[in-house]
Amino acid sequence: MNANQYQIKNVLAARSRLGEGPVWDSTHQLLYWVDIYNHRVNQFNPATGQNLFFNVGDVVGSIALAGTDRLIMAQRDGLTFLNLQTGEVSPIIPVEANMPDNRFNDGKCDPQGRFWFGSMSAGKNQASLYRYDLDGSLDKMETGLTISNGLGWSPDERTFYLTDSPQQKIYAYKFDPLTGNISDRRTFVDLTNESFYPDGLTVDSQGNIWSAMWDGWCVICFNPQGKETLRINLPVQRPTSCTFGGKDLQTLYITTASIGLSEKEIQKSFYSGDLFAVLTDITGLPTYNYRNFVA
Repeated sequence: MNANQYQIKNVLAARSRLGEGPVWDSTHQLLYWVDIYNHRVNQFNPATGQNLFFNVGDVVGSIALAGTDRLIMAQRDGLTFLNLQTGEVSPIIPVEANMPDNRFNDGKCDPQGRFWFGSMSAGKNQASLYRYDLDGSLDKMETGLTISNGLGWSPDERTFYLTDSPQQKIYAYKFDPLTGNISDRRTFVDLTNESFYPDGLTVDSQGNIWSAMWDGWCVICFNPQGKETLRINLPVQRPTSCTFGGKDLQTLYITTASIGLSEKEIQKSFYSGDLFAVLTDITGLPTYNYRNFVA
């Protein structure tokens, strides 16, 4: 792979505060993504360039497809459903409601359709990772995190990846597809010598991990052994997450943020908060949906 062969396109001048959590809907060829602090779930149509949004009334950290015309959302302190026909938000279950300094952040469904989502804490090591199962039960899967972020699964469904951004590390766990259990955590990527932080990630069909680098002006691709193989430089300081989409799953969509940048930094990073797309020669994995479609 050669980064120079990839053309970076600004597909939406969104100017979002904290764009995050892109999810590709292959059925309708749409990209859903969130603007966390503007309380928006966005629906972007690459064919027309049109972006619609739903105001969901509070912080929304992550989303996943959950049946016909519905998303599951990790909001500030719990899970909710969003009806895409009416815009109605309905509560599912409160989580960490007794921890006002925490909020929920990145989330994603595993290949079996369980929704994984993690929190972020103002204090160190006070955030956790949760798994919401198909029967509506909730399990705490990891503790001692600060910003639970960037998660994904290997193509063979035997490895689970999880990022703790302030620690500047991406971890790998053994994953049991049948039970959904994780074990034997190891450091997969260590960026503690860098000046930037790993944020959201996606995994491609060859098992490579693509991680957006907050304050790094780039997305870095790591092979299944954790070695950097490609760096796509971007015209913005704060890439936040990425996912593969398009009819052939070869377009890498990248969300970005403008929050926290000084006026001087904004001048250097004018397109911060916009949505970018990179046409690659790599095929991504399909988006996994939440499988419990009972309201």
